[in-house]
Amino acid sequence: MKKKILVVDDELSICLLLENFLSQDYDVVTINSGEEALLWLEGNLPDLIISDIQMSKMDGYEFLTKVRQRGFTKNTPFIMLSARAESKERIKCYKLGAQDYLTKPFNPEELEELVKKNLFPIHYSLVW
Repeated sequence: MKKKILVVDDELSICLLLENFLSQDYDVVTINSGEEALLWLEGNLPDLIISDIQMSKMDGYEFLTKVRQRGFTKNTPFIMLSARAESKERIKCYKLGAQDYLTKPFNPEELEELVKKNLFPIHYSLVW
């Protein structure tokens, strides 16, 4: 069975891009808002969450905080996406509980490695 990845981004083009890159190897669910994603999480448990920071209504920081406060998703790996490359943004995400931070536009190969690293920790590398 394929691992399930939840992608949360209010930009349809980013959702389609991530789904295109990841759907061959993973079951990808795309949702366009943090509120909708929280509702979806009430009945579903992904293996990884990838979320944008800058979204309308509920931003990625608030979404990440709410995900970490829930029992079932407290330890779900989380990758944040942002157009901002400042280290203070990355540090804030790490302090809120994100495992990784990827800047847009992103390199698909880097995305693939971050996904593997988070879904298969320690064991993802083919060569040591």
